[in-house]
Amino acid sequence: MAAITASMVAELRGKTDAPMMECKKALTEADGDMAKAEELLRVKLGSKAGKAASRVTAEGVVASFIAGNTGAMIEVNCETDFVTKNDSFLGLTQAAAELIVKHNPADIAALGTLSYSQDGFGPTLEDVRKGLIGKIGENMSFRRFKRFEGTNQLAAYLHGTRIGVMVEFAGDEAAAKDVAMHVAAMKPVALTSADVPAELIERERSVATAKAAESGKPADIAAKMIEGSVQKYLKEVSLFNQPFVKNDKQTVEQMLKERATAVKSFTLYVVGEGIEKKVDDFAAEVAAQVAAAKQAG
Repeated sequence: MAAITASMVAELRGKTDAPMMECKKALTEADGDMAKAEELLRVKLGSKAGKAASRVTAEGVVASFIAGNTGAMIEVNCETDFVTKNDSFLGLTQAAAELIVKHNPADIAALGTLSYSQDGFGPTLEDVRKGLIGKIGENMSFRRFKRFEGTNQLAAYLHGTRIGVMVEFAGDEAAAKDVAMHVAAMKPVALTSADVPAELIERERSVATAKAAESGKPADIAAKMIEGSVQKYLKEVSLFNQPFVKNDKQTVEQMLKERATAVKSFTLYVVGEGIEKKVDDFAAEVAAQVAAAKQAG
């Protein structure tokens, strides 16, 4: 039996990015043969994907790709912020955005079947995803995407890798990019007040109603207070009514008119939005263990 040294384990880890103990096991099984150990790890990486698949992926990145009047934006999730800086993960994400533009998949499942190879994995995007889960040691998942195609021009803005905006417009590209940046900063929910979803308006109305009831004002004044709050909310969350971030003396609508540009729609992705993040409360965990030990005693 060949002696497995720390330098051999480090070398194999450098080649595969697999966890240290997995590298040691593979080298032991391969009797010190580096090439055979690497092959063993390649085989095992796929099974690791299954073990990681149940873990919450609340971190991640947003990527975009535009080719003429066709574009795509995608959110790809992972478990930790550390992986969002990994070149292989970023390569997978960007490739997915480009594949969406080129092939127009119907959904996430269809996206996964598209041909793609990276880091020795393939021949589909899903195979690469599973391979990278094993290689990096973290779960990762394609969460959502949107494809844009038509006669409108497209402009995208990424704030780091966590916030992405795609704008459909006609007119000045610089103005559209300014709008995309504005959306990333101010997070409107609709183009105009009339486009704000009814459920959001009702939620705001119920909050305003509760506040008006607490005020003890007469019914007619309370009704005006409620309506005033709702109208204020509608202006705050509709893009065209918001003060423009680069010049709060004018609204976005006024800025666009000044620059002869019409924004038709926008899409905003914020990484992890709506995903329940796992938070480890170590104090509570220790207390639970102590309590269990006492009961057992």
